[in-house]
Amino acid sequence: MKNTRSTQDYVNLDKQLLWHPYTSMSQPTPHYLVEKADGCQITLSDGRTLVDGMSSWWSVIHGYNHPTINAAIEKQITQFSHVMFGGFTHKPAIELAEKLINITHRDLQRVFFSDSGSVSVEVALKMAIQYWNTQGKAEKQFFITPKSGYHGDTFAAMSVCDPENGMHNLFSDALTQQFFVSPPPTGFDEPVKTDYLNEIRRSFQQNHQRIAGFIIEPVVQNAGGMRFYNPAYLNRIRELCDEFDILLIFDEIATGFGRTGKLFATDHTDICPDIMCVGKALTGGYMTLAATLTNDRVALGISHEGGVFMHGPTFMGNPLACSAANASLTLLSQYEIPKKISQLENWMKETLAQCEALEQVQDVRCLGGIGVVELKNAVNLHQIQPKFVELGVWVRPFGKLIYLMPPYVISKDQIQKLGNAIYKVASEL
Repeated sequence: MKNTRSTQDYVNLDKQLLWHPYTSMSQPTPHYLVEKADGCQITLSDGRTLVDGMSSWWSVIHGYNHPTINAAIEKQITQFSHVMFGGFTHKPAIELAEKLINITHRDLQRVFFSDSGSVSVEVALKMAIQYWNTQGKAEKQFFITPKSGYHGDTFAAMSVCDPENGMHNLFSDALTQQFFVSPPPTGFDEPVKTDYLNEIRRSFQQNHQRIAGFIIEPVVQNAGGMRFYNPAYLNRIRELCDEFDILLIFDEIATGFGRTGKLFATDHTDICPDIMCVGKALTGGYMTLAATLTNDRVALGISHEGGVFMHGPTFMGNPLACSAANASLTLLSQYEIPKKISQLENWMKETLAQCEALEQVQDVRCLGGIGVVELKNAVNLHQIQPKFVELGVWVRPFGKLIYLMPPYVISKDQIQKLGNAIYKVASEL
C-alpha cells in the first residue's frame, strides 16, 4: 500500500508521539524531518540542505553514509547481528578491544563494553567502588570531581555532574552526594595555579578515606561550558591521587578519537588514568557503543580469587556496533590526526574571528576540532535554531555558547559557511 503521508503529517505525528531530548512536550522546539545525510551535509524532507557543524552530538567524525563503515556493517549483518556476551564472544569485539588497547596508553589493558557514554561512566564508578571493596576499603564509596563537569544523564553519572549550574540540580536530593572542587582554571596555555592544586589537596586530606576516585574530563570540560584548561593540571592531579590512594578516572567520551588535536586528550599529558571512558565517536556516529578501559591493578583486583565485576548490559559488545567501530578506527588511523585537526582548528579560528568584534560576544576560542563563541547572555533555542536552518547550517547552541564540533572531513568552504552563519545570527541578538 502506498504511503500517502506528507512531510507535515510526519511532523505532526512527531509532536504528538515523540519526546525528544531536553524538550518540552507542550512547547517543543522545532524538529526537522531528515530525508538523508551524506558527508557533511544533511538533507531535509522538504529538500533543504544543511552543513553539519555538530557531528550529531560530536560523534559523526567521518561524515554521514561513509562507504567503508557501511560495508563493515553490511558484512556483519549477513553473519549475525547480535549474540549475548555472557558465555559467547566474537571477532568484532575481540578485534575492537585489541585496537583500543593498541591506541591508548600502555597501562590500559582491559576493556569493558557498554551501550552508551553515560553507562560507561556508571561502569567506571562501579569499578572503582568494587575495586576498593576487594582491597578491604569498603568505605571508599564516593567520588570527587570538579564543578562545571558533565558525565551523562544516568543516576550515578548525574551525581558527578555540576551540582549547582548543571542540568541535573532538579534531582539533587535523590542523588548520592559527592565531593566537589572548583573547575580547573581556564586557558590551555595559562600557567598552572598552585592555589587550585592546594584546594584539591585539602579535599583529599579531609576525605580520602571515603573517596574511591577522582573523575574529570581531560583538557576540555564540554557540556559544562566548553572550558579549555592546561593539561599540566592532570599531571599534578595524578600525583595527588597516588599520594592519597584515589583512583583517577578520565571521561574521554567527548574528547576521544582526535577531537582535541591528539588521538586522546590524555595524550596531552605525561600520565595515564586508572580508568578511561570512551564513546560518541567510537563507531563514527553509526551506532551506540561505549567502552570503559582500565589497568591490571583494577581489573585483577576486582577479579581476585575469582571475583566477578557486577555489570552486564544486554547488548554488550554488539557485533554490528563493534564492526562499525573497527571500520571507524581503521579510517582514523589513515588520518594524520595532528595535521588534520590543526588545519580544522585554523579554519575555525579564521572564520570565527569575525565574531570577536560583536558587542554581545564574551569570548571566541578554538582547540582542535572545537570552536566556541561564548556570548554574554544565554540564547533562546526556540528562536535561534530556525535562524541557522534558514542559513543552511546545523548548529545547536546551548546556554551562552554557540559552538562547532564538525566532522573531520569537512571542507574549508563548509567551515566558512558555518562561521558566517554564526556571525550573522550572533550579530542580530
